[in-house]
Amino acid sequence: MSSLDSKAARYAPHAQALLRIVCGYLFMVHGSMKLFHVPHAAMFDGVTLMSLMGLAGVLEFVGGALLIVGLFTRIVAFLLSGEMAIAYFTAHASHGNALFPQLNEGEPAVLFCFAFLFLAAAGAGAWSIDAKRTRWWRR
Repeated sequence: MSSLDSKAARYAPHAQALLRIVCGYLFMVHGSMKLFHVPHAAMFDGVTLMSLMGLAGVLEFVGGALLIVGLFTRIVAFLLSGEMAIAYFTAHASHGNALFPQLNEGEPAVLFCFAFLFLAAAGAGAWSIDAKRTRWWRR
């Protein structure tokens, strides 16, 4: 391993944490738009809590908040990855061009799906409650 590789590897847990925090924030705001209309987006005006879109809003808001703090990261990220896979195939691929997310506006769903799948496999990284809990349990 070269010197540059070892220096870069040292920062991998922090880059992983930044990915988790940014994805969590973006997802939490997306859920807030559906549930609380903040920030307001007209496309979510008719969303009710007891609907698929309302359930998605709850998953996004609560799951995003849990990802930001890094609590239960693996299971939350796995669930959110599944949500994004379902969103892609029901809301985007169903309009045609399933193999080309660029043509059905599904790129964000695909990117979130695989970012969350990575976090489900790799864990929270640095700066997380999960990391603190793991250290505490090892004592």
